[in-house]
Amino acid sequence: MTVSTVSVPVGQWIVSPDGQRWWFDSGSLALDFGYTGGLAVEASVIEQLHSPDDLSVWLRDRFPVAIGAARTRDLFDATMLRDAISRLALAASRGQELRGDDIDVINLVAATPDIPPTLAGGSRQAGRSVQTVGQAMSTIARDAVDLFSPDRHGRIRACSADDCGMVYLDTSRAATRRWCSMQRCGNRAKVRAHRARKLAKAA
Repeated sequence: MTVSTVSVPVGQWIVSPDGQRWWFDSGSLALDFGYTGGLAVEASVIEQLHSPDDLSVWLRDRFPVAIGAARTRDLFDATMLRDAISRLALAASRGQELRGDDIDVINLVAATPDIPPTLAGGSRQAGRSVQTVGQAMSTIARDAVDLFSPDRHGRIRACSADDCGMVYLDTSRAATRRWCSMQRCGNRAKVRAHRARKLAKAA
């Protein structure tokens, strides 16, 4: 079920406390937004939205259209939406019931106008040339509606590594994704399994 009509890239680079830089595909724009600080499940996730300018930068880096400058009120609304998404994602990954007040926040923001799609090749500008922060938030909220829909039940998971806990949407066809990243936790698990096999043979 697709509820937004603008295409926005998903995934982002994350730097671990030990300085390791790795690509994390959360599978969802809404989850990516959660990782600006709300989804603080490990030390590598820190608050990124300290000011309206920080929000403006994140949106401009993410969206393929021009977004206007964020104001203080926009930052307040954005962090409210982000934290609701984060709490629901953590609850879903643990098989817990989703809080109604967080669902209400997402539904409220998703009900406002989002960023409309555009078809290249025309000769006239239709609508705004610069989209508002509110429209961007609505687009994120609509992605969250899709993320937490019954169709995605059981697909929001936490990384299987004992020392991780990053939450992602499993978009694999067979629903078999286990790791936040094969380059990070998946590779560590392979190394540990290889060592265990070598030790077992040596014993």
